[in-house]
Amino acid sequence: MPPTPPARPVRSQPGTAASRLRRRATRSRTSVNAKPRLVIGRLVMVGALVVAGLRLVDVQGIQASALSMKAEQQLQTKIFLPASRGTITDRNGGQLAFSVDSKALYAQPARMRKDWATTATTHPGVSYEQYTQQIVDRMTQLLGSAVDGQTLLNQLRSTATFTYLDKVVDPGIAAQITAAFPEIGAEDRSQREYPNGSVAANVVGVANWRDATSTAPGEVGGLTGLENSMNAQLAGRPGSELVDTQQGNDQVIIPGSERDVHPAVAGANVQLTIDTDVQFEVQQLLAQYVAKTGAKDGTAVVMDAHTGQVYALADDNTFDPNNLAAATSADVGDQAVTTPYEPGSVGKIVTMAAALDAGLVTPQTVINVPGSLQVADRTITDDWSHPDEGFTVAGVFAKSSNIGTVEIAQKVGPTNFYQMMMKMGLGQRTGIGLSGESPGYVPAINTWSGSTFGNLPFGQGYSVTVLQMASMYQAIANGGVRVPPRIIQSVTQPDGTVVTTPQPAGVRVVSQQTASTLLGMMRWVTQKAPSPNEGTGVSAALPGYQIAGKTGTAQQVDPTCGCYSHSKDTVTFSGILSAENPKFVVGIMLDAPANGAESAGTAAPLFH
Repeated sequence: MPPTPPARPVRSQPGTAASRLRRRATRSRTSVNAKPRLVIGRLVMVGALVVAGLRLVDVQGIQASALSMKAEQQLQTKIFLPASRGTITDRNGGQLAFSVDSKALYAQPARMRKDWATTATTHPGVSYEQYTQQIVDRMTQLLGSAVDGQTLLNQLRSTATFTYLDKVVDPGIAAQITAAFPEIGAEDRSQREYPNGSVAANVVGVANWRDATSTAPGEVGGLTGLENSMNAQLAGRPGSELVDTQQGNDQVIIPGSERDVHPAVAGANVQLTIDTDVQFEVQQLLAQYVAKTGAKDGTAVVMDAHTGQVYALADDNTFDPNNLAAATSADVGDQAVTTPYEPGSVGKIVTMAAALDAGLVTPQTVINVPGSLQVADRTITDDWSHPDEGFTVAGVFAKSSNIGTVEIAQKVGPTNFYQMMMKMGLGQRTGIGLSGESPGYVPAINTWSGSTFGNLPFGQGYSVTVLQMASMYQAIANGGVRVPPRIIQSVTQPDGTVVTTPQPAGVRVVSQQTASTLLGMMRWVTQKAPSPNEGTGVSAALPGYQIAGKTGTAQQVDPTCGCYSHSKDTVTFSGILSAENPKFVVGIMLDAPANGAESAGTAAPLFH
């Protein structure tokens, strides 16, 4: 028989006495167990609040000063990351300007004196005056004549909050000073160096570090020359980063705190068309010749006859950019592009070019040249007395007859003459890229009076720069095509990309035949012949070479009367080497030479 199943437990029915007793017993046990836990929880909460309150009192009261000092010791500082400035080189890669790392030493005298009571414990028995003397002794020992001991003492013992002790210090020497005297700080800087001194200084210019008081702090900025006009390319773009620094010395960066870094972008390198050797020679010869002739000053330019590239651009007044403090405002300019003057007879090339190109005359055309010529209210004369006589056009040019030139210009007419001036680039900037370039001056044709056309044809009544003058003759040397001069050969970007300056589009001034004819006429200017048939530029001739050129002597305006002076002239010469195969064009200007040097052709020996 199957086993008998166990008996099921008897369940109480809801509402029975047994179930009610069990629920009551359960509630009683719950109430008894929860009460101690609630009390303990409340006690823990009260304890935590008491501890937090005590901590708050400790932080805001007892430790407030100490914690505030610790917080100040970790100041957030935005620091400057200097960009490496680009170099400037000549056409052969020789350096004309570059940068080297340096340091600027500074001190905070007021803080140093205030903290001395604390720091003096490490210097027992040493007064603040004795300690500053130790600093000065060490600095003068390491820096020599670059600093003055008494000046340093006065700075360190002053009440100034901040002072620079020396702004250009070799990093190695700066490290020795700051290691020995932690109170002295060192600031990263970049020093511009000019290894050739005054050679091409008027072109290259100068740049120096801009202090925190300047409008563009923390970088080397261009002041003059190409350093200024090309500053945006050379300077690059500075960077920055946020760091935590120690209180009292924002040069001490807490390691690992660097963030929000924006790297600096290096500047571009600029290569010029200048040839340092040619530039040096031109500067030396120009300065010697200015001194010899007693001229007020002088300028000269040498350019490629076909490309317009400038090999030399020189003033006799110059400066050493490594010692800018010794320079005057007159030294740092670039007169070859900034200072216009009346060209005198070198301007007669405009008249000849217009007449020959229009077919109005040939070199053999005979012009009757009287002893004087009346044009409106002006009486035109030549530099030498002569009766009425016939001159060939070539003879008018070689002897530089003002009267004959005006007569030829009258054949050309004012409109065609003015148009030739514009083709020659007169009254317009060349666009060479140097700051302060003057366009010169040409009176608008609608302002001409009856006498205006009596002096423009022989180089008076308008003004040019030496560069513009040379550019006119470059057009003739280049088969009649004027190529605007340039001095920037290329720019190398930080990524190595070389951007070559494109050769400017040429301007057809005269036909190739006219240019060839003019070259021949300019040869006669420099050739000797039996008197009175020799040219005015014989002293420019070179043995073994055919030289083409033109002399010029222009009366300067006397400011006391507003009339032309009878004692001060501007003397010029434009020459082409060689006449058979033009390679170089040279333009020279001497301002008011003395010592009997006021006659035409005075600048020709310098060309030689």
